[in-house]
Amino acid sequence: MTLTVDQMPSIDVRDIPHGERHPRIFGMLNSLAPGGAVLLTVDHDPVPLRYHLESMFSGMFGWEYLQRGPDLWRVEIARLKHDGCNCNCGGGHS
Repeated sequence: MTLTVDQMPSIDVRDIPHGERHPRIFGMLNSLAPGGAVLLTVDHDPVPLRYHLESMFSGMFGWEYLQRGPDLWRVEIARLKHDGCNCNCGGGHS
């Protein structure tokens, strides 16, 4: 089943202090199973987060802009695969 934007988990980081944003976002992303997605809402282009994902987790996440400023950005970040989680969940990650 594919979730619509209204049904997927979301995080709006506009009111979260800058130093806490990435840890909270990564917490949500780490909990996603392959095929899952999170809707991110932020007040600037989150390109540093995208670079972080690409450099540290190459090929694990997809990125799609749903809205691009000037005051609000919305991005769908999807979990493409689940590598090396060591989570002991028994989920047979791919």
